This record gives sequence, C-alpha cells and structure tokens, in this order.
Amino acid sequence: MSLPDQPAPDALAATGGRATVTRKPRVLAWALWDWGSAAFNAVVTTFVFSTYLSSNYFIDPAIVAAAGDDEKNPALVAAKAGNASFIGVALMIAGILIAVLAPVLGQRSDGSGRRKLWLAINTGVVVLSMAAMFFVEGSPGYLVLGATLLAVGNIFFEFAGVNYNAMLVQVSTRENMGRVSGFGWGMGYVGGIVLLIILLVGFIGLVTSPGPLGITTEAGLHIRLAVLASAIWFGVFAIPVLFRVPEIPARARTGRVGFFASYGVLFGTLKKLWHGNRQVLMFLLASAVFRDGLAGVFTFGAIIAAQVFGFSSSQVLYFAVAANVVAGISTIVAGRLDDRFGAKNVILFSLIGLVIAGTAVLFIGTAPIGFWIVGLILCMFVGPIQSASRSFLARITPAGREGEIFGLYATTGRAVSFLAPGLFALFVGLSGDTRLGILGIVLVLLAGLLLMLPVKAKQAQIE
Repeated sequence: MSLPDQPAPDALAATGGRATVTRKPRVLAWALWDWGSAAFNAVVTTFVFSTYLSSNYFIDPAIVAAAGDDEKNPALVAAKAGNASFIGVALMIAGILIAVLAPVLGQRSDGSGRRKLWLAINTGVVVLSMAAMFFVEGSPGYLVLGATLLAVGNIFFEFAGVNYNAMLVQVSTRENMGRVSGFGWGMGYVGGIVLLIILLVGFIGLVTSPGPLGITTEAGLHIRLAVLASAIWFGVFAIPVLFRVPEIPARARTGRVGFFASYGVLFGTLKKLWHGNRQVLMFLLASAVFRDGLAGVFTFGAIIAAQVFGFSSSQVLYFAVAANVVAGISTIVAGRLDDRFGAKNVILFSLIGLVIAGTAVLFIGTAPIGFWIVGLILCMFVGPIQSASRSFLARITPAGREGEIFGLYATTGRAVSFLAPGLFALFVGLSGDTRLGILGIVLVLLAGLLLMLPVKAKQAQIE
C-alpha cells in the first residue's frame, strides 16, 4: 500500500482548504483515523457487540434452558428474532435523529475553520459510548441499554464522518483522490484485521472461551472487555489526524442564523443545486439509498451468521478477519480503478455484485460454508462502493464548499437510514425468520443501483 507524494509546496490555505499536493505524512495521519474506526465498524456494529446483543445472553434464561442444545427450538428462534428486530428499531430511530440533526450541524460548521475540532468532539462521543458498553451485562434487562449505546455510537460516528470525509480534499488532489480514498478505506479494513486478531487471541479465545487471558465469560465479561479495548484503540488512532493535517481556513460568514433558521439556509442550498447541477442531488439521493443498504450488510450480517448459520462468537470473528482481508485488498485495488475508469463505474459494478450475492443468501441452506462463500463475496464489493462514493463526491464538489456538500452527503445518507433496519425488522417480524431480513437489505441496494444509473460526473456549480 504505497502512498502518493508530490514535491511541490503546500497551498492549502490559498485554495480554500483544498490541497494542491499530496504529502505522505498527512495522508497517513488521515488514514489512521480510518484504521482506528474499525474498532467501531467491525467490533461494535458488525462482528462483536451487535452479535453479543442478539445472543442467548439476552434471552429469558427459562427459554434458553428449555431449548438446551436445540438452536432451532421455536421459542428460542422467536426470542432471538424479537431481539434482532428490537436492535433494528433502535438503529432506525438513530437514523431519523441523524437525518434531523446532520444538516444543521454540518452547515453550521462550514467555513468555521473548526473541522478538526468537530471531528475530535464527535469521535470522542463515539469512544465514550463504546467504553460505556462495558456496563452492558449479558442479561435480558440490559438489552435496552445496549441498543441505546449502539444507536448513540452510530449517530456520532456519522457526524464525525462528515468532517473526516470532507478532509479528503485536504490530503489529496483530483488526480489521485480515488487512490487516497481507497488507501484510507483499505487501512480501515487492515486495522480491523489487526484488532480482531488481538481480540480473538487476548479476550474471546481462538478455539474455546475463555481466551489466554483467562477472562470469564460470565455476564459476557470477555465481550465487554473486548469492546472497552476497542474504544481505547479508536481513541489512540484518532489523534494523529488532529495534529498532522492542517485546519481549513476560516471564512468570514455574514447573516449567521439560529438553529431552526438553518433549515431555511439548507433549502436554499438545495435550490441552488437544483438549478446549478442536479447531478449532485441525483448522486446524493442514490448514495443515500445504497449506503443505507451497505449499513444493513454491516449491521445485520453477523446477526444472520449467528442465528441462521450457527456461528459462535469466535467463528464470527474468524469470518471477520477473512472478510477484512478480502475487503481491504479489493478496496485498495478499486481505488486505482477509480482513478482510471471513474468512480461511477466502480460503484455500479459493486452494487450489482452485492445484489446478486445478497439474494444468494436465501438459497444456500444453513451450512456455515455457504455463508463463508457468499459473505466473502459481499465483502469484496462493500469497500469499493464506500471509497468510490467519497471520491466521486469530492471530485464534483466546488472548492470551498466541501463541508457543506459532505454535510448534505451525511444528511441524505441518513435521511433514509431507517430503510434497511426498518425493512430488515419488517421481514423478520412478519416471517419470524432472521434469514428473510436479507430481503429488505437487497431491496434497498437494488433501489440505489437503479437511482445511480442516470447520474453523471459533472462539476457542481453553486453561486
């Protein structure tokens, strides 16, 4: 994973916050935030904490005792499906809150010269919510607390992502945005591999629990300590970007408005986009839909693996390591294809792959090998979409408006963020079968694909 570099002097302040050169130390510092964020993406939302919340720890002990070793016991299956549906509802509520708050928070920080400050604050809240997950004991009475912390973490992680993604233009140029963006996402997946291996060896156990540290599994202590260690991991690797990447220059802002009036300013921006370049709005709409589908893959994939295919906590982490290897390699390669063939082509190809692989989950029985194959294929396409979406928007955004446009990116991305969790919960609730929840996710991805087809990569014009 080599980093691009150019010898020319930096002109960040003179270009409204956009880099004219690419410096290796800044790219690396920026990418380390992605590396650290794997602690939330991989450990909390995908492979460890969300799976923990959907495990037998949070099922009525009487039901678990009656089921014994029969994981297909109807009462046990129904109880697990109910918990999975509850988690889906919590994340749906989080999505609605993000949709309401993100436009104002993103807009009010635009031009303030405090992009790094808000990145630090929002990341700090995520780290604190992760640390608080230590107190979610493995008991049915703690499910609400666990789901609430999961939702809070998702909200502030999205807010942090607004500032972080906007910083792409501070560390890359138009010629290598795809490569730099892919490097960042790839670092995230590699960080996930390293962290998950540490958790497997030290906390959860490679073969049996407890692991080498001898941590008891009572009340899920091994999982809770693993998440606490992940919070520390994220906090440490989020620091370099705050020191190595220069802050954007502050701009004089006239007519500063209050919180509610900010929505009027937001609609004014949307109106200008409508008249100046509708391609931006079309992309924001399409990406809002398919990124929600990606979030569904991350959040509910491990739940499906555990409940449908019988993966244990350790087996889920084995899969997580393999998934991150596949995703990391494919994302770094896709970053180079992005610069050569265009971000849109990378996005479309990957969405088609996701729809096909997601549908295949319905027809592969319950043998774990089926999920291994299809799941790894899914992971091969997820990273490239995320990386290419970031570089696509950065390229069509006019200089000096990155915060505003990436704020809209987050806003639209969460404006429909209730779709995948809501449809997942609906299909599971109606059928009583966790596997059928994948239908809701596939429908969201398919809708995003169809919306992306007419989008053109044209520079935005905003007066």
